[in-house]
Amino acid sequence: MNRDSLKNAFKGFDPNNLDLATAGSWPIGVKIITYLIVFAAITAAGFHFYVTDKNNQLERTQRKETELKQMYTMKARDVANLDALRKQMADVEERFAEMLRQLPTQNEVPGLLDDITRIGRESGLDIELIELQPEKKNKFYIELPIKITVGGTYHQMGQFVSGVAAIPRIVTLHDYKIIPAENGRLTMNINARTYRYDDTQ
Repeated sequence: MNRDSLKNAFKGFDPNNLDLATAGSWPIGVKIITYLIVFAAITAAGFHFYVTDKNNQLERTQRKETELKQMYTMKARDVANLDALRKQMADVEERFAEMLRQLPTQNEVPGLLDDITRIGRESGLDIELIELQPEKKNKFYIELPIKITVGGTYHQMGQFVSGVAAIPRIVTLHDYKIIPAENGRLTMNINARTYRYDDTQ
């Protein structure tokens, strides 16, 4: 397009009096430029929103990729340690079973009381009271308190405590009180506790 054609295309156009209501009567050159500007603006806006959406999608995908890599690393570490974990689990189960064997069953509690009585007599103590108290239920086990009152010398009481501690079943001793009695003898009040696994869980 030469200079004359270009002048004709914009003939009678005053950019200071640009009115969209009269766009139909604009010179052909102005219409073409306006169309090109509008087209470019629409294309740029569409491209911007498209690219922004794709960028957001890419960022989400990258974050997901990072999470999956971390998860994969953790799973790979777990798989690598699987044999060690299985062995550790077997050891824990074995120790747990051993501890359960040390807890008296409901049928063995009377025998346990007989053992404590026998140990007291063998230690030379006078057995005043060995009495099972009401059970106390805890989260995983049932506590069986035993109230004990014995009389004798300090040495005999030491023998008794050592003998009870050596019982194969788990028995713990708590809250002991030693009171002087006649002829150099002592009275000892002590609370023993044994435990039973709560298999109703």
